[in-house]
Amino acid sequence: MTHKINIEGIKLYAFHGCLEEEAKIGANYIVDVYITTDFSTAALSDDLKETIDYCTIYEISKKQMAVRSKLIEQVCKRIFDEITSEFKTITFLRVKLTKLMPPMNGNVEKVSVEMESEL
Repeated sequence: MTHKINIEGIKLYAFHGCLEEEAKIGANYIVDVYITTDFSTAALSDDLKETIDYCTIYEISKKQMAVRSKLIEQVCKRIFDEITSEFKTITFLRVKLTKLMPPMNGNVEKVSVEMESEL
């Protein structure tokens, strides 16, 4: 049996980007986290300690988004790395980081990067 936990639509405001204006103005971002883990014990015990705490995933995302980077690729990697470090029971992890309305020479709604791995 496969157990998945999806935390989608973590909305944060941050100051990432290569342009100076991005460091001053900032932008809206969305973080989505997709986890495969075994939560059968938690499903029986109703004990938060036996599963992945959604609030911790949110706090990791918020903390790493607060550290300015030029590239969202670097931010995505930091979120990915901290989640894998915090939760040893994860067997698969995918982190998607989306920047809304990126400053480009064209009408672009969003850009995103993803990292995923079996652990």
